[in-house]
Amino acid sequence: MFDSLHPVRDLTGFVVPEIGRLVETGDPSEPYRLLDPAGEPVIAVALYFADLQAASRKNSTIRSYGLDLLRWFRFLWALGIEWDRATQAEARDFTRWMAVADKPVRVHWRRQRQGITEPSPRPKGRPRPGTPNPVTGKLTPDDKYALRTRAHFETVARGFYDFHRDFGTGPILNPFPLARSRRAGRANAHHNPMDPFSNERQGRYRPTVPKRIPRRIPDEKFNELFAALKYNRDRALLAHWISTGARAEELLTSKEKDALPGQQLIGVIRKGTDDYQQLPASPDAFVWLRLAQEEAWSKGAPRGRNQTLWWTLRRPWRPLSYHAARAMFDRANDLLGSNWTLHDLRHTAAYRMARDPQVKLTNVQWVLGHAHLSTTEIYLPPDRDEMIQDLAAHHARQARKLEEPAPPPPPAPGYNTESLNVLFGGRP
Repeated sequence: MFDSLHPVRDLTGFVVPEIGRLVETGDPSEPYRLLDPAGEPVIAVALYFADLQAASRKNSTIRSYGLDLLRWFRFLWALGIEWDRATQAEARDFTRWMAVADKPVRVHWRRQRQGITEPSPRPKGRPRPGTPNPVTGKLTPDDKYALRTRAHFETVARGFYDFHRDFGTGPILNPFPLARSRRAGRANAHHNPMDPFSNERQGRYRPTVPKRIPRRIPDEKFNELFAALKYNRDRALLAHWISTGARAEELLTSKEKDALPGQQLIGVIRKGTDDYQQLPASPDAFVWLRLAQEEAWSKGAPRGRNQTLWWTLRRPWRPLSYHAARAMFDRANDLLGSNWTLHDLRHTAAYRMARDPQVKLTNVQWVLGHAHLSTTEIYLPPDRDEMIQDLAAHHARQARKLEEPAPPPPPAPGYNTESLNVLFGGRP
């Protein structure tokens, strides 16, 4: 159905071709470039990337924004509409398309080399997409676009068109407007200084994302996960992640000079601020690290104060990347049938520290690198597994109460308890 006055596109069977691409240039002044189907740079996106870089946005942020914009431009290219001619109708239909379309399935590069265009079949026994994992209870990734992915795109697209409107190179009306009830007037115009600020600039097409409770790995499951690892390097990584609370990619920035076993400290580069920070780690983490280093050095791995602390296990020796570390963790997950993530290790470390009565919450905030103490406070309440255990114990106590005979009522005033016991066959 498509009417000139109220155009509503029929998205049934609509396919967005994977044309154009986002490439990493290696140029510090232009780390990423969006190319159109003809291989030419998209100037509008290049200007936006330059503005992001001038605003001190990290290269990883530019890449994330670029992938969102690539998806939007592919949709427009499929419709034959220029980016500066897109209206709210296109923005609305793209939002609808993201809600119903399946995510593209990537073909592994090894299969591509063999000329295979179909992705690998799903292993037997693995839960279907969107179903809870039987071990962890976490939902497996769905075939559809997640709410957070759709919300992130809406923020990126609205910022992209706001930039070009202010810069004078784009349309006056943003295809991704603010919500009708919130776009008029000044944000937080009648704000009570005693209350926190609310988000009064929400986009019209931005989905509501439920707030998730951080998930930790129970101690017994972590022990099983640790035992499933094959190499000392992997054991050293997990021991450091679970004791420092560092993000997965932060720990991979450490060099040999950053590991100080005598002081039980390891230095990392913080993700958000690029600040250098030394974090305390457990003694066993450094034991596993030393074993891993001796093994790597005996095989010819480079060594030196300025060399990376984490190497690949085989030649050619390369610094361990985040994707390789995640693949290692996924292999251990496959042995247990679980779907824990590397970030769950950070949540587990945060829960352990925050629930320790002898550790100040401000110390936990410093270790985790949170800007606000309210972010650290989310680890104070019990998590899902603890609440389930407490409620299961409650139901067990209730069941025992029903099975046990009710105690006899106390005798009325004036009666002797011992005499009544003798009279009615009670204990003499």
